[in-house]
Formats: sequence, C-alpha cells, structure tokens
Amino acid sequence: MGLVIESRTSELPYIERVWRSRSVDVTRMMSVATPHWELVFWEHQGRPQAAVLGPEPRASRAPVPEDAVFFGISFALGTSMPHIPVSGLVGGNAEIPDVTRRSLWLKGSAWHVPDYDNAEAFVLRMVREGIVDQDPIVPAVLGGARPDVSDRTLQRRFVAATGLTQGAVRQIDRARQAAVLVQEGMPAQDVVHRLGYFDQPHLARSLSRYIGRTATRLSSPDGAEPLSLLYKT
Repeated sequence: MGLVIESRTSELPYIERVWRSRSVDVTRMMSVATPHWELVFWEHQGRPQAAVLGPEPRASRAPVPEDAVFFGISFALGTSMPHIPVSGLVGGNAEIPDVTRRSLWLKGSAWHVPDYDNAEAFVLRMVREGIVDQDPIVPAVLGGARPDVSDRTLQRRFVAATGLTQGAVRQIDRARQAAVLVQEGMPAQDVVHRLGYFDQPHLARSLSRYIGRTATRLSSPDGAEPLSLLYKT
C-alpha cells in the first residue's frame, strides 16, 4: 500500500499543518523539499521516537520503517525554537531523547506526547513557555508586505527564522504547487503558464530538484517509492 497519509490545516498561526501516516509494505520514500521544519513522533516495533526535522532544500530518498505509525506538526514559516536554531537543521534533524508513549522531555521539562487532535494545545504551551517564537517579519514579507527595514536586515532575519533565503522558499513552494497541479492532471505547458516558469525544461528542472520526480512520473504514482506529504496551499 505504501504510505497512508492524512493531514489537516490549523487556525493557529504557528502551525502550517498537522499530519499522521502509517507505512504499509514500503521501505523508502521520496522526501520532497519543504521550507517548513517539523516536530515528528513515530513508533516502530514498539519503540516510540521523536525528532525535530529541519527544512529540506531539495528532494532526497529516505528510508521508511516498515509497519510504523507517524504523527507530525509542520510549523509555519517564521516560527522557530530559539534553543535549536533552524539554520542548523536545514537538511538534517535533532533527535529528542527519552521519549515514551506518554511523555517526553523538552528543554528540561516533562511534557505529554501530543497527538493529531491536540497538537494546537501542545504548541500553545510551547509558545507560553518560550520554547517557540515567531518573527512576524517572515509571514508579512511572504504576504507581500514591505517592512521598514534594510534589505540586509530583512534577509538576515528571514534566514535566521527559516534557515532559507526568500528565493529558496519561493522556488520550493512553486515546485510543490506545480507537482500538485500535475498530479491533478493539468498539462505541463499549462502549469508553466500558471506558475510563471520560463518554459517546460525550466519546470522539469524544478520538479527534479525539489520533488524528485518528472511530470510523467508524477502522473503515475509509484507505490514502491511514494512521495512525502504534498498538499494544496
């Protein structure tokens, strides 16, 4: 069956998306690029684990534990944990030690392990205790605003909060949008015009770099090597 993935949006401005999945008869996946960092919990062969996963600047193959269950919180751009700088997590992760099915230690305190339905309460506690913060300049810029700071300051704060440049975030987001459109059956030439690519070779390079698939392969899902979470924004 591959990866069975379910996800939902959140009204909390610190959260991009909440998701859960399970692996069935699959041992690897294509992890598509994402500008968001995540807090992920999983259980495999009775052992619970957790980690902070950094932004992924390009697609890469990743192993998948067989018959495992996963739950993750994908954080909104600009949200970060100051004690674990996101800039040091790009393309990597930080394991959270001493996790049980019910509890974990986070910055010296005991926490109940969250789940798909109470992720917001967990993140709000993180905010109250200063574990999670958000630089408002990032969502403002992504929304089209022009903050009254120098370009150098803007770029520095953007990279500090996201681990990526504005250009990299926009390229990744565009490629993810393109992949969704192709999967929905939109012809490649129409995707080029819709999203502002120069031409079809430009689209092909973007999909290869950030999604790890050609448009043709996206049109025919691969059960042996499924994609990680893609969704409409």
